[in-house]
Amino acid sequence: MSALAPASAGGLRHLLVDSDGPAATITLNRPERRNALSLELMEELTGVLRRLGADPAVRAIVIDAAGPAFSAGHDLSEMVGRDVAFYQRLFAACTELMETIHRVPQPVIAKVHAIATAAGCQLVAACDLAIAAQEARFATPGVKIGLFCSTPMVALSRAIGRKRALEMLLTGEPIDARTAADWGLVNQVVPAGELDDAVARLVDAISRSSPLVVGLGKDAFYAQIELDEHRAYDLTQSVMSMNSLARDAQEGICAFLEKRAPEWTGS
Repeated sequence: MSALAPASAGGLRHLLVDSDGPAATITLNRPERRNALSLELMEELTGVLRRLGADPAVRAIVIDAAGPAFSAGHDLSEMVGRDVAFYQRLFAACTELMETIHRVPQPVIAKVHAIATAAGCQLVAACDLAIAAQEARFATPGVKIGLFCSTPMVALSRAIGRKRALEMLLTGEPIDARTAADWGLVNQVVPAGELDDAVARLVDAISRSSPLVVGLGKDAFYAQIELDEHRAYDLTQSVMSMNSLARDAQEGICAFLEKRAPEWTGS
């Protein structure tokens, strides 16, 4: 494993970046602020995601967090008495972060060991995959302090559906990890002591496939998900036709027919 301390990782102040085999792990590192998503942290995280996204050696990206919380959401201490230009910049940075998660070719996995609220819950919902410890909780409590979780609503409603999202948004009440799994906010719930292994198994399963095809499939998934059925089929039949021409597709098909392991080139 190679670990980049904040000072050596491009001047990062609020993140740690580690490489371990096919995975890169980004750790939110503001434990004293419950990993609140300040403007600076969000801009740092977007930049790191873009850098890792361009690295062909990285097959999956894990978002982890230090301290007693995964993330408490936006840093409310920097939101008092500011002008509209600041708020616009803040929420634009948040939107850019969430969209960058979808744009990078590698699957982004949320590793949730504890509570995730407001924009922290949004971050989990925006990730392609999520594994939570049994102790994790999730909430969008902005309604209780007079600031409705409108941007978290975008990712949340797409992950868990209208009625369940509105229940969380209108009441602000937390849900436990098992409920989050039942509702589709996370993929798996495991004991805290098994969280590392569960994430590693998911990374291993992803990394056994062609990186080209994983990235192509992720891009196609988000491109088709909001389309009506006919347009989604129009898009995906074109994607599959072009995918069929890729060297990795031909290699994978031949390897299957010849009963051997494929050798991926990423092309």
